[in-house]
Parts: sequence; structure tokens; C-alpha cells
Amino acid sequence: MAGSKNGNIRQYKKPLNINIGILFFGFILVYLIICIVMYFTQKNIVPYQVKSGSLSVTNVYEGIALRNETVVNSEYSGYINYYAREGEKAGFNNLVCAVDETGQLQDMLNQNESGESDLSEKDLSEIKNDVVNYINSFDDKNFSTTYDFKFTTQGSVVKFSNRNLLNNLSELSSSSESAAIHVCSSPASGIVIYSIDGFEQTSVNEVNGEWFKKENYEKTQLINSDIVETGDPIYKIATDENWNIVIPVEAQRAKELEEEEYVKVKFLKNQYESWGKVTVLTGTDNETYVSLAFNNSMLTFATDRFIDIELLTNVENGLKVPNSAIVEKEFFMIPEDYLTKGGNGSEQGVLRETYNEDGSMIPEFIALTVYNVADGEYYVDDTSLRIGDNIDMPDSTEKYTISKSGTLIGVYNINKGYADFKQIQILNQNDEYAIIKSNTDYGLVAYDYIVLDAASVNENDFIYD
Repeated sequence: MAGSKNGNIRQYKKPLNINIGILFFGFILVYLIICIVMYFTQKNIVPYQVKSGSLSVTNVYEGIALRNETVVNSEYSGYINYYAREGEKAGFNNLVCAVDETGQLQDMLNQNESGESDLSEKDLSEIKNDVVNYINSFDDKNFSTTYDFKFTTQGSVVKFSNRNLLNNLSELSSSSESAAIHVCSSPASGIVIYSIDGFEQTSVNEVNGEWFKKENYEKTQLINSDIVETGDPIYKIATDENWNIVIPVEAQRAKELEEEEYVKVKFLKNQYESWGKVTVLTGTDNETYVSLAFNNSMLTFATDRFIDIELLTNVENGLKVPNSAIVEKEFFMIPEDYLTKGGNGSEQGVLRETYNEDGSMIPEFIALTVYNVADGEYYVDDTSLRIGDNIDMPDSTEKYTISKSGTLIGVYNINKGYADFKQIQILNQNDEYAIIKSNTDYGLVAYDYIVLDAASVNENDFIYD
């Protein structure tokens, strides 16, 4: 047959064709599978760098101001005209307002408004102070302060413009129509306030969460020249410089404040600072509140019911570590007199009693790591010693049997590439972080690296990057 030798036919073998692309893809797939398996099976150790800091503690609160306030009601019906400026102190029996049954004073007021009134430098200074205080305390989230400023300014203007009317009161009182005008004098010495809100006779012991819901708060402003009826409130007077601010707090925070007894308070409205006496309260809703008692500054905040304050408490500074890094570990405790040096001359350890085959005892130096010392006893690792081991005091015949143990709070330092326990002293702590004392013996320093999750390692585990 053609193409064959000796008439034999041979089958042609195709050469082996290897697809490099498929081979390379398969190699990558196997590599990825191995990496995924290793990721989920090995320990995931995350380092954390220790830095100085302090805990974020809420120190700014919006409180409710409670004072000794007396509401004065009208004994007559008619037009109310105010002569004392709101927020100023009125002495006993001083003129505060007048009730005009016929409207004569209102007519005189209208005539006075149509003319011009000269303001003294003192008058202008009062108005300027009102404007500056309003600008400094303005909060675009609390527009009600704008109305407070409006009524304060109106009170100042009325006070200035009504001076002439005060002079005319003596003329009207001698006329045949004097019986229609009733002068209202202060029943006691105190701060005059032209608003009511229902908190006037409230005690700190009645506190509950509803107080702090500003959407439910109702304040009635008492307006000059309004018509009042007999028995209507016409003003109130705060008669005592002793007053309180009540704030809602968490139970743990309340305990901390109670331990301080007195706390320094900054009033955010004007940055004024004062000391308040702390009293912890349980509200009618069983929630925790704190009352801060003051014996000054009542006049400054007499027209404010809601007051923003900052508690200037002592803030602990130190090294900031996450709570997840903190672990508790048990150690043997040995008297300090039993610790000695051996090995290369710089290692610390103890002389443990061991026995030869013939039963003779010889002291063996066991190197130990010291983690803390307190009250004359060393905390040492328990990897080389056992309960019941006897150790000898150097240069003495006395011996001590290992039996006592204690626990230390600490973290795992990884500066040297392995998990090394370091004791810590916690100064303050919240739900996420702890502030620990820096530069302590056997402890941490700033910029040390520790294990973020102490549960992910064991002591002396090597840490791989």
C-alpha cells in the first residue's frame, strides 16, 4: 500500500497540546482556595497602637430651673400696665403695675407713644446689653429665645416710655376717676417676671421625664396693655437667691457626681461658672436625675426655665485602650525575699528544690518573668512552677511552698513579635474604652502595640504580619 513500508499501516498519533491559559487559571484557582481556607482557619490578630487620650463623657446638659416663685393674681378687671422691668429686683411694696378699669392710662400711653422720648446713656446701655446677650446665646434650633428677647426689649421700652405716666398717677389719684386705677405693689422683695408656665410651685422631688419634652412646654407671656380679669395672673416674683437646676443622667454618671458632692458648672448662655451642690433624685418615673443647688446667679437666669450647662468635672487623662484588649490573668505570688538572680547574672528567678536519683536535694535556678509587685509580693508566671513546689530563700535555710495565686488586669503587648502580658491600672472606663495609667512599672507606654482582641491570642503566641 502506498505510503506504507512492508505493507503495514501505522496509526498517526496526535501530539499533546497543553492549553497554557487553562493551566494558569487552574493554578490561580487552587491558590485562592488555599488562601481562603488559611484565612478562615488561622487566628486573625489585629494590632492596636496605644495613644494618650481621655474618655468621651457627656458633660453638656439641658436642665430645668426651679426657684421659689410666687404668682400674683389681679384683684381687679381692666387694662394692665407694667412699670417694673422684667428681670429686675423690686423691693417690698414697690410699684410693679397698675390695673386701669377705664382705659385712661392706655390713652395716655398712646399719646406718649406718638411723641418722642429721650433715652439716657444708662437706658441705651441696658438695651445694648439685652442685644449682646441675645446674640451670644442665639440658637437657630430654639427659636423661642427670639420671643424671649422680644418681650425683654418690649419691657425695657415700656419701662422707659412709662416714666411720664408714673408722674401722672399722682394727678389721676387726686381726680374723681382715681377709683378706676388700682396700683399693684410687690408683696415681697424679689425678681419680677412677666410669664407663667406651671413650674412655679414645683418641687425637685416631683421630677419626671415629661419635664424635659420641650414640645409639651407651654409658657404664657403676660403682655402690657392686655385686658385682665379678676383672679388672672399678672406677674410672678422670685423671692429667694437659692435655686436648683435638675438634669437627667444615667445611674452610673449620677453616682460619680454624687461622690464629688459639689461640681463646677458653666452656664453656656454667658459662660459664667458657679459651684452646685449635687443631690441624686429618683423621679416619679423611676428614672435617675441630679439636682444642682446654687445660692447665687438666680437673677441672671430668672426668666429662663430651660438652661444649658456644662459640668466641669475632673477628666482622667492617660493611655486609651479598647475594652476588647483587656484580659484577666492568674499568677503565682511569691515573697520578694525569695527572688534572686541567676543564669547569665541578669535573669530574675527563684531557687526551686529538685532531687537527684539518690534522693539528695539540690537547688535549681528557675528564670521567671515578673509582672507586678505589691505589698512585698511578686506576681510571676505560672508556666515553670507548680503548686506544691518548694523554693529556697537565698543565703538562708528558709523555704516557701508555692500555694498562693492572684489575678492581674492587663493587655497583650506585641512589640517583640509575640504576645507579652502587661499589667494595667484602669483610671476610668466606659462601654468601649478604658483610660489606664501611663509609665507604670511592668506596664505600657504611649505608642506600644497591643492585641485589639485579647481573646484571639494566648500568652507567648508569635504574631505574624
